[in-house]
Order: sequence, then C-alpha cells, then structure tokens
Amino acid sequence: MNAQQAAALLAKAPLFADLEPSELLRLGALARRRAYGKGDYIFHQGDAGDALFVLMDGRVQGRHHLRGRGRDDPRHLATPRRLRGARSHRWRARSASIQTLEPTTALTLTRATLLDLVSRQPQVSEVLLRNLGMLVRRIIAQAGDLVFLDLHGRVAKLLLRLIEDPASHASLPLSLDLGMTQSDLAAMVGGSRQSVNQILHLFERRGYLRLEGHTLIVKDLEALRRRAGSPAQDALRSRSPREPAD
Repeated sequence: MNAQQAAALLAKAPLFADLEPSELLRLGALARRRAYGKGDYIFHQGDAGDALFVLMDGRVQGRHHLRGRGRDDPRHLATPRRLRGARSHRWRARSASIQTLEPTTALTLTRATLLDLVSRQPQVSEVLLRNLGMLVRRIIAQAGDLVFLDLHGRVAKLLLRLIEDPASHASLPLSLDLGMTQSDLAAMVGGSRQSVNQILHLFERRGYLRLEGHTLIVKDLEALRRRAGSPAQDALRSRSPREPAD
C-alpha cells in the first residue's frame, strides 16, 4: 500500500478528516498496514499502548484476562462502520486484549507520529477530546441501560443504535446487515445468546422485524423505539404471559 492509498483510508476516520491533503499524505507515508487472520491478537492485555490502530476491514473484540481466564468485553466489539474508521488507545499498558473475529486489516501509527501531529495541528486535540467525551457518554448510557432497561429494551435499543440514524430512513421495511452473530449481540447487551434469540423471534412475531440469517428487515421503527424506552419495572408490570422474564 502506498502513501496515497493510506492517506485516503485515514481521511475516512473522524480523527483525521479535517486535515489538509498534504498532512494526510505525510501520515499515509508513516502508516503501516497489518493483516490479521481470524482469532489473531492485535495486542495483548499489558502490552505497551504505543500505537493507534485504524481498522480498515474486519471485526475485533476485547478480552479481559483475570487469573488466567479470558472474558469477552462487549464494550470493545468493533467494526470499521461502528468506529467510522479509527480506534485509539492510551499510551499506558493495554487494559484488555484485542482479538479478531474474522480476517482483519488495520493501519498503525506510532505514538511519536501522533504526538508530532498534535503539536503541529491543534485541531486534532479537539477531535480527541470530543471522541473521549462521546466514549464517556456511551459508557454512562450503557451502565444506565443495565439498571433501567430490561433485556428486551436493551436489545431494541441496540438495534436502533446499529441502524445509526433511524430518522434518516424515510421508508420501511429497512434492511439491517448485522455483520455479527447473535452471540455478539448478547455480549453487547449483557444477556445470553438463547435469550437474545428468543427476544428477536418475539419481536418478529409482534411485527417489529423479520429475521433473514444475519440480516434483519426492520418493519416497525416506532415499535422498536417504544420498546427501547420501556423501564424495567414498567415492562415487568405490562409483560404478557408469552414474554418471559429476562
């Protein structure tokens, strides 16, 4: 991959989107392309956080290791679409391992390269702070969902988030390519695969959506919005006999 190709890919990441073409070309010349097979580790927990990875294609998931045991971390399930091209990590030791879920390609930029960029392009610092604020808000929202939403509501809210901007879709039905398994979905909402499968089929019976493999055909966005906004206690009071407890 030459510098121009790398620069074109970096330009799709919010962190670098506002840079001048000449600056992007400079970064592209310093970026390194790395390819990983399914199940490979991009880095391990405890490794030095000395680089930024720009995900070009594929999917990755975080794994926390405690006393020799690994645990999937739904907060770090990522694809280029969800990340819009970039994923940055702190310079300290990695707090989790990142493992690929399918063949994945990434561009890497070293810490020295990024620090030099920040010193010459102050707007990059603003983007970093904005992205950090978005990350904090998302973590707070996820914690609130675990407290105030039942599993049915969390699944509905996740589907709306994967659509990205439901308001921009003027017509229904809407085809949503998940790009992940039901086990991935379950990890993201804090439930089991079996429970998520039952909930998706329940939504299908109620006419919210239709299942076609890894593709969902969304038929009733308003119903999903209502279900995503239901507090757990209200849902328990109104749950029909056919809707099992989470």
